[in-house]
Amino acid sequence: MMRRAITSVLVASALATGAFASWNVTILNSSGVLNPPSTPVSVPTVVQTNPLPQVTFLTTAGNPNPILVGNGTSFLNGTFSGAYQISPQPGNTNLLTGFNFVIGGVVDGSAMIVWQKKVVRNSDNAILYNGSGSFAGAGFGGTNGAFIVNIPVTLAAPANDVTVYENFLLFVLPTQPVSTAGLLLVEQDWVPEPASMIALGSGLVGLMALRRRKR
Repeated sequence: MMRRAITSVLVASALATGAFASWNVTILNSSGVLNPPSTPVSVPTVVQTNPLPQVTFLTTAGNPNPILVGNGTSFLNGTFSGAYQISPQPGNTNLLTGFNFVIGGVVDGSAMIVWQKKVVRNSDNAILYNGSGSFAGAGFGGTNGAFIVNIPVTLAAPANDVTVYENFLLFVLPTQPVSTAGLLLVEQDWVPEPASMIALGSGLVGLMALRRRKR
């Protein structure tokens, strides 16, 4: 009986460990352009590959300028583009079902930020997600001030080998140069398939049961 319990725990634990195997994340692009004059901007990134992929574009730390237009600067419009690939490391057969898409920024006056994001499965170029949206200041019928939103995204099908593309357009009316559009943070926290979480839970329950029996 004890041997069977130990075997069950070991199997469940192995499944749980596989659920949290590492991933490969490759940044393909993280840059912007502010106008006028045309000023290229390099944006640093923070990448986490274990237990799940997490990618953060630090747009407020852009070099030589943050991704910000208006606010008394010479820039009236600008863009930011990010792209990266996710693939499993050897031994990781798990799938991802979606991600939490976090956007932080500020809009004030006649200013707007427009975004578009696409996820493509590399094996067959299937589009698993294609979304867009915008944030507007009061001059465009929106609300002035800083914002941070979390947009839950579910892929059209689970996948483990994808390329993610995202583009942001920021602008203020030329007649209102003190309006502000600033992109402060762009982050994506990936979510595993439910079966992976069940495997983890089974492993933990088995370990707890075995510990009680030993007592």
